[in-house]
Amino acid sequence: MSGPPDHSAEYPLQLSDDDFADFLAGREVHAWRLLGARACCLDGVEGVRFAVWAPNARRVAVVGDFNGWDGNCHGMHRHPRSGVWEVFIPGVAELAHYKYEIVDRDGCRLPLKADPYALSMQHPPQTAARVMGRDSHWQWSDEAWMQARRHPLGQPVAIYEVHAGSWRRRAEQNHRFLSYLELADELIPYVVEQGFTHIQLMPLGEYPFDGSWGYQPVGLYAPSIRFGTPDEFRCFVDRCHTAGLGVLLDWVPGHFPTDPHGLGRFDGTALYEHADPRQGFHPDWNTLIYNFGRPEVQSFLLSNANYWLEEFHLDGLRVDAVASMLYLDYSRRPGEWVPNALGGRENLEAIAFLRMLNTTLHARHPGVLMIAEESTAWPGVTRPVDAGGLGFGFKWNMGWMNDTLRYMGRDPVHRRYHHDEMTFGLVYAWDEHFVLPLSHDEVVHGKGSLITRMPGDQWQKFANLRAYFAFMWGHPGYKLLFMGGELAQWREWSHERALDWALLEDAPHRGVQRLVSDLNACYRERPALHALDHCPQGFHWLQVDRREQSIFAWLRQGQTEDQVLVVLCNFTPGVHTGYRLGVPGPGRYREILNTDATVYAGSGQVNEVSLEAEALSWDGQPWSLLLTVPPLACVYLAREVDE
Repeated sequence: MSGPPDHSAEYPLQLSDDDFADFLAGREVHAWRLLGARACCLDGVEGVRFAVWAPNARRVAVVGDFNGWDGNCHGMHRHPRSGVWEVFIPGVAELAHYKYEIVDRDGCRLPLKADPYALSMQHPPQTAARVMGRDSHWQWSDEAWMQARRHPLGQPVAIYEVHAGSWRRRAEQNHRFLSYLELADELIPYVVEQGFTHIQLMPLGEYPFDGSWGYQPVGLYAPSIRFGTPDEFRCFVDRCHTAGLGVLLDWVPGHFPTDPHGLGRFDGTALYEHADPRQGFHPDWNTLIYNFGRPEVQSFLLSNANYWLEEFHLDGLRVDAVASMLYLDYSRRPGEWVPNALGGRENLEAIAFLRMLNTTLHARHPGVLMIAEESTAWPGVTRPVDAGGLGFGFKWNMGWMNDTLRYMGRDPVHRRYHHDEMTFGLVYAWDEHFVLPLSHDEVVHGKGSLITRMPGDQWQKFANLRAYFAFMWGHPGYKLLFMGGELAQWREWSHERALDWALLEDAPHRGVQRLVSDLNACYRERPALHALDHCPQGFHWLQVDRREQSIFAWLRQGQTEDQVLVVLCNFTPGVHTGYRLGVPGPGRYREILNTDATVYAGSGQVNEVSLEAEALSWDGQPWSLLLTVPPLACVYLAREVDE
């Protein structure tokens, strides 16, 4: 029995092969305006233009709830040179559901495919794309923020990493997610109160499986409908900017899932991925790897990155799994990977793509932060492209994180034998521009929460965590803390439940939360902690070899001589009275932060009065102080300036 008549030939094509010149060359930055579903008016008729890249298909049709999901109704027309299929369908309503019905070159009908350029999708586990209106109707109010936005080196950046689905939930409504608008009402004032400068959201491109946390996206252009509409996400970002907060997004260009409605073998061939599984399949995550050497794939990813920055005014992207992109043998044994054209293990196509990505985005969006999650010793990740680097602005310091967490997990009696784990990060601290990350990855998969990784009884666990946070905030590098760390949450993070906010009824948990707020305030207000963060002139060891006492002390220096701050950390439970510490100049030094203060639920071993420097050289400095060093604690000292 024949189906309904196909009326798609009644309307002329709106696109030409010339429109796809940049797309075919791998340099298109607005591919979502060409491809996908675009509401428009053609010869006075309102409808939607659909366009999809499927160069090896024999036939493509649009199916949806507007045509009974019948592929006989709206067959598409192929642009021969580009391999793009196009059709105009009149009368399609906004939010209509649709997919593509594709017949491969052998005549086999594929599983219905979601639109790679869909701007919105159904609520998971349903998988259809949704037609959006012509353009966003959101009226931005962040012009001042966007004009002033810059992230020069030497500015404080403290990032609060958030999983939107589990920061808070509505317990009285079956523990549902907060919406983008509810997050704007509740998350933004909380982050401002805690003193962070940026929110970093885990991936929001639509993903079918909650348990992937967004790292296996199918709808890379569709902000997850779990939390609301694209314009509601724009509202969230706008309100962040109004409140003085930047917004970063985790972005996943390294791989994609194998869901049948997704990108895998999209037109019956390996279109977005490599055909050879030694290049196109990721064994760690059972995902497919983008073919970074294919120009149309480059345009897909480059446009997507630009889409988030341009359409949603984001302040930067944290690029996920960069190491897996750079190395052809990543997580592979000999014989399981294909060398590059030069016989090496470097993914030359991915390297070229990352350089183009960073060059393009920095030129189009001055001041954005491009941050690499790169866990190896690859040289020049944050070096400019014209100097041979990858062109990122910053890189996660995974080595620092691993070393220091390992040290903090040791019993204090053994820490003397592992002193270098806390100092080694300073050997290479200025080789790259670093973010110090205590991310979601450190509180999942059986690792436990941060506080459960601290040794000792309950009091010592809290003291260790407070000292560790102050060590981190006093160390060179941007700061990143995953949500819940500031609560000293006992339970390991789970995407299936909210943070344990009830813990704040107990003083030790409130103390950690207040400490994080005070650390952020100190970090922002004291130029010594950020002005020369990117160069060795901003840091000087005072005591680097006190292994027996497990004590570390250093100077942080700002751009002027009076911008000095002294940091001293004691990672044993012993109290030291009359402890001598070198300082660079005369005058009185005031304790501006002590993690053992009672306000943080510490034991109260504080230096209550200002300390007068003596003309006695110590620690290579011409002056020195005598002070009390609290147990399992960190102290910040600042020189008082005469009014």
